[in-house]
Amino acid sequence: MDFSHDSVVAFAKTFGLIYLVALSVGITIYAFWPSLGKRFDKAANSILDDENGPCR
Repeated sequence: MDFSHDSVVAFAKTFGLIYLVALSVGITIYAFWPSLGKRFDKAANSILDDENGPCR
């Protein structure tokens, strides 16, 4: 089976596009999953909960 440069480039472009679209969809689903909202809110506010203030 002989691979030419053009066929490898076409495969890489196609697979790369599918990979990036699938990864983007997966990250978006993860970010907006309803049960993870509390974890993200806690992480966003965790700096504000520090009672000792900033480190010096």
